[in-house]
Amino acid sequence: MSVYFIFDRIEIVVLLNEKIQEGNLILMNPTIILSMAGGLGLFLYGMRIMSDSIEKVAGAKLRGILERLTTNRFTGILVGIFFTAVIQSSSACTVMVVSFVNSGLMTLTQAAGVIFGANIGTTVTALLVSFKLEKAAPVILLVGVLIVMFCKKQKLSRWGEVIIGFGVLFMGLSTMSGAMAGMKDSPAVLHMFASLQTPILAVLLGAVLTAIIQSSSVTVSIMVLLANQGLMGMDIGMYIILGCNIGACTSALLASLSGKKDAKRAASIHLIFNVIGTVIVYIIFMLCVHEIVELLIYVTGNNLGRVVAYAHIAIKVFQVIIMMPFIQGIVKLTYLFVPGDDKKVGYRDSYQLKYIGEKSVLNPATAVVEAIKELDRMASLADENLNRAMNVLMTLDQEEIEEVREVEKNIDFLSHAITHYLVKINQTTLPIEDLKNIGALFHVVNDIERIGDHAENIAEAAVRRIETGVSFSKDAQRELGEMLDMVNTLLRFSLEMFVKSTEEHMEDVVHLEEAIDEKEKELQQKHIERLSNNECSPEAGALYSDIISGLERVGDHAVNIAFSNSYGEEISA
Repeated sequence: MSVYFIFDRIEIVVLLNEKIQEGNLILMNPTIILSMAGGLGLFLYGMRIMSDSIEKVAGAKLRGILERLTTNRFTGILVGIFFTAVIQSSSACTVMVVSFVNSGLMTLTQAAGVIFGANIGTTVTALLVSFKLEKAAPVILLVGVLIVMFCKKQKLSRWGEVIIGFGVLFMGLSTMSGAMAGMKDSPAVLHMFASLQTPILAVLLGAVLTAIIQSSSVTVSIMVLLANQGLMGMDIGMYIILGCNIGACTSALLASLSGKKDAKRAASIHLIFNVIGTVIVYIIFMLCVHEIVELLIYVTGNNLGRVVAYAHIAIKVFQVIIMMPFIQGIVKLTYLFVPGDDKKVGYRDSYQLKYIGEKSVLNPATAVVEAIKELDRMASLADENLNRAMNVLMTLDQEEIEEVREVEKNIDFLSHAITHYLVKINQTTLPIEDLKNIGALFHVVNDIERIGDHAENIAEAAVRRIETGVSFSKDAQRELGEMLDMVNTLLRFSLEMFVKSTEEHMEDVVHLEEAIDEKEKELQQKHIERLSNNECSPEAGALYSDIISGLERVGDHAVNIAFSNSYGEEISA
């Protein structure tokens, strides 16, 4: 029995060898495998270079568009289409939207509109691939290299990198296309594609491949190449496209894992849109997929690659049209998937970060915005503490003195945490406009921390008043109040200029700084006159002099904050 078994196995091996020698069971030539792998690598790298470079050169402006033009669902959809078409990545767009929602810059309803639009914008890549621009790839690549090598301006050099990415992308396509041409000589490969007849398996295949590659643009572009070589049936290809749409949700879902609940809900909108949209289109395809394919073949003039690209566009546009009226319902549905609320971090909560930290979604395009919001919170705490310290200087309330000290510890905590965050994001691919300002932000952290130190110094002056029993005259109290009012106004203008990146109060800040400097000299002179006339004690005079000098330095730090944006531009020049 065992002898017959061995002879049977030997016969099978002999037959397999004969088939391989005949060329009927060529699984795939190693050269084809290497060419496919290399081409895919170039394609992915080209998309990465192009997307990252566009975010660097125009990320701040695109972010501004996202902030300003997403007030309703219609403009949100248009912005999503434009944004994704520019950066050639719906994943990058949705991840940015998730980070916007996480930092409170965008509501879930606004995010839904942008995500809907991003699903249409992502079809541009496959459409470009269908026009067979591979032959122009070497020229595109050369133009990009020349710009990078010979243009000294940073912005132009970044645009050169965008063009290089575009060229590398199409060089990869050319390599893959050549490799796929060789696949037509492999019966096994043809049999593998021909055997894929089950629609649900095709959807799963598209979803898994896209989840691995993390880009539906790439998988659909590969399908365009397969269709051009006649390696893939059009009917089953429609189902693979549906799967690609679901797999594209992976990036946003992964990015939201470290974020707040609203960030997870924003990622869920993307998933719900694609799952529901896929189910609806799947049912339609089960009824008439062949007729739809025939129509697309007629429209494209039998260009099978363009059939795939047009089908991708048609599916996405159809899904957006039928689901746009239900945006609010989809947003409400996300609360079922992600119930509850995050623990709110109050504006004055101690030793906690509100906008950055563990619950933030680190995205280079929004990282600086989130840092500025945290700095604004820190500055408000320092401003409040300064006024608390000036108040306690007169009331000598022990509990308030301790409150000043505690808030100062919190300001120190924020200073260290924000500095660490700035170091971290400085190592990422920040947009050029943000990169200009990152150095200035380090200085702003220091200026705010120093304002906090001056508040603590004033509180310590109150302690010395208690210990020595010294008092200030009515005139001295009034003068300190007048100077504090001037410093408060300067701080308010300076913080507004910094947070909003505006020059609206430029002249006010300059005049107030000069006025505070003059006020300090005037008060120092009056203090000397009171000392000469024995109207105050030397101990009270020393405290008074230290306080007005401290307030004048607070004014200097406020001016530094106001002009921090200009400082950043000078650094980058």
